[in-house]
Order: sequence, then structure tokens, then C-alpha cells
Amino acid sequence: MSRIAFLPITAHLTLMKLDQDILDAVHVAMGLGGDPADHRVVVAMSGGVDSSVVAALLKVVGYDVVGITLQLYDHGEAIRRKGACCAGQDIHDARRVAASFDIPHYILDFESRFKDAVINEFVAGYLAGETPIPCVKCNQTVKFSDLLQHARDLDAKALVTGHYIESRARGDGSTHRDLFTPSDMARDQSYFLFATTQEQIDFLRFPLGPLPKAETRRIASELGLVVADKPDSQDICFVPEGNYADVILRLRPDAAEPGDIVHLDGRVLGRHEGILHFTIGQRRGLGIADAEPLYVVKVDAALKRVVVGPREALKQNDICIGQLNWLGQQRVSEAGQPVFAKIRSTRPPVEAALRRGPQGAVVSIAAGEYGVSPGQACVLYDGAGAGARVLGGGFIVSNAQAQAVGP
Repeated sequence: MSRIAFLPITAHLTLMKLDQDILDAVHVAMGLGGDPADHRVVVAMSGGVDSSVVAALLKVVGYDVVGITLQLYDHGEAIRRKGACCAGQDIHDARRVAASFDIPHYILDFESRFKDAVINEFVAGYLAGETPIPCVKCNQTVKFSDLLQHARDLDAKALVTGHYIESRARGDGSTHRDLFTPSDMARDQSYFLFATTQEQIDFLRFPLGPLPKAETRRIASELGLVVADKPDSQDICFVPEGNYADVILRLRPDAAEPGDIVHLDGRVLGRHEGILHFTIGQRRGLGIADAEPLYVVKVDAALKRVVVGPREALKQNDICIGQLNWLGQQRVSEAGQPVFAKIRSTRPPVEAALRRGPQGAVVSIAAGEYGVSPGQACVLYDGAGAGARVLGGGFIVSNAQAQAVGP
């Protein structure tokens, strides 16, 4: 019997607008088998077009869908602007989409948890001279830990999100699944999901992985979603104007301690108003002049000093990483193994070798990389381009940090 027979009348009407191949692909991507109506799934609904399409498609296919939206910070303190995620409007949009498809919808107040696990760590990272990536921390702690447990408490078979990454069954007879880069590499979000544990991967599903973003937009229009034309979020949710320093100073007014801007050759070139205004690799906004272009090559939090130098000084071949989350089947050895490494979300992965050193994991890049900053992620793959398997990764640490942490 066709799955269509299990759908309500409203879903039948919606189904007429969609290609059956899309619905079949969604069912296959879920990997739960059997009748969709027998499977309760929780969808993390952010109020954006991607998670809204996921929730609607699963409902149309026939799954028992529950939508959950997280309230992560005080929306009254945020600057409401189009393109900034997690604003109050987003919660309203998620509620409207859920109501239009008769999806039970809940809002969970995670503000305190989000502040402790994400915002405070973000601020501490910048004040330590690092360049933190809070979206990874949010996935690690709030979304794929706390929210995932809520999904289990609701007897859900899976937690589903609108991330652009693929999840596939391993095919070795086990129940394990693996992560792969999506078909639309312009939307690839694997960099922010490297810290997902195997247990979490086995419970998570990402139906949009095989789809290009343009197709997601088209489906949203076909389904008549109120968010079909909504702009994508561009900023970190609690930094809606993209100004990290303002957020840090609001939370830590004492953070703007002045210091020297020093050249690698020892010359003092100027003064700064706080290291929170600088990241490794930065060229613009240094407030100094020299005969050659200068870049930030080091942020010394202890001495409140910003060190600058030529671009070549940014080049690094060996990258120490901490908190390695290894998802590969082979054990990482001292001899090393070939991988593809990505040190920025906007850069393509490059050929590298991963090995275990005396102070932890080391990624060696023969050609070198520029602008390697502590606090950022180094994500590892088995190849480059669409369909590459995510092998895990870790957070970049300085050589001094690596020696302090030990093996």
C-alpha cells in the first residue's frame, strides 16, 4: 500500500503540489523504515525557511511530527534586524508554520543554559586572545545535548534539523550512521557539526543534505510557507549586527584594557583599546601605518599586546588541536594518516596528515595555511567536495596551550 494512504486530506492536497521523488527522498533520508505514521520525530524549528521546510515535508510524508523552538537569549535586548537569527519574529514564524500544518509546537526557554554554555564562553575566548565559534558550542551543548534529550523524553525516534549536511547509514550491519558534506557545497554546514558525537549522529537526521538551497526555496513556495521568502540568517544570533566588541563590552565593561601594538621586529607601532577588537589574520582596522601591509599574527592576552607582521608570518604547517572528536574507524597513530583539513568555514579543505603527538593531536599541512587562530575549529574529512565523509575535528590551540594541556 502506498504511504499516501496514511496521509490526512490536507496533506493529500499538499502532496499534489510536490514531486513524489522528493517525498521518497525524505523518507529514505530519515532511514527509519516502515510506516512513517509509526515514528514520532522532533524537528528543531528555528523559524527559518530550512527547518520550516523540513517540518512540513515530514508532516506531508506522514510522520508524527513535533516542533520545538528554543528561546536562547533575551530578545528584548537584541537589535531586531532582517537576517539575524533567533529574534522574536523567528519564534512567531515557527509557530505560524507549525500551526498551518497542524504540528504540535513547543517553545523551550534555554536562555540561562545558552548564556552559561555559549555566550559566556564566547566572551572568555575573546578575552583570552582566541577567535571562538559559538555555533559549534551551541550545537555541542544546547541543541545536540539538551534538546536531543528532550526529544528522547518525548519518545521520538529522531531529532531532525534543517542543516545542510548528509547523514547515511554505515552499511556494516550496525545501527551507526556517518556524516557527509551536502550536495550544495555553497551551503555546507559540516564545519559547525564536527563535534557531534557518534551517539548523537545515530539519533540525528538532516533531510536537506541532498537538496540544493534553491530547491528548498522552491518547495517552501509550493507548500505555501509564510517564510518562503525570508532572508537567511547571516550573523551569530546574539550578535545581530555582527559587532562582537559591543556584545563583549556590554557583558564585560572592564574588557577594553588598552595595550601596545608591536611589530615582530620589536617596534611599538601604536596603542589599541582592547584585544577584543583583534583576531589573527586581521588586516583592516589596525589603526597603524607602516611601509608594508601588516596583519595580526598574535594576540597576547597576558600582556594585552597585539603583535603584527607581514602575511608570510601567518603561515603555519603544523596545527595543534585539542578536544579531538574522532569519528573515523581507524585509530589515529603517531605515524599519521591522510585527511583533508579545513581551518575556516569559508575555506575549502586541503590535503593534510593527522597524527598523535606528545601534546595531543597535530594536523600537518605541507602547503601551509594562513591565519590559523586558537579557538577556531580544524575539521577533518576523507576528501574534498560534495559527499566527503566528516572524520571529526577539534579546536585549534596555540603551541603554548598544547604543551600546557599535555597528551
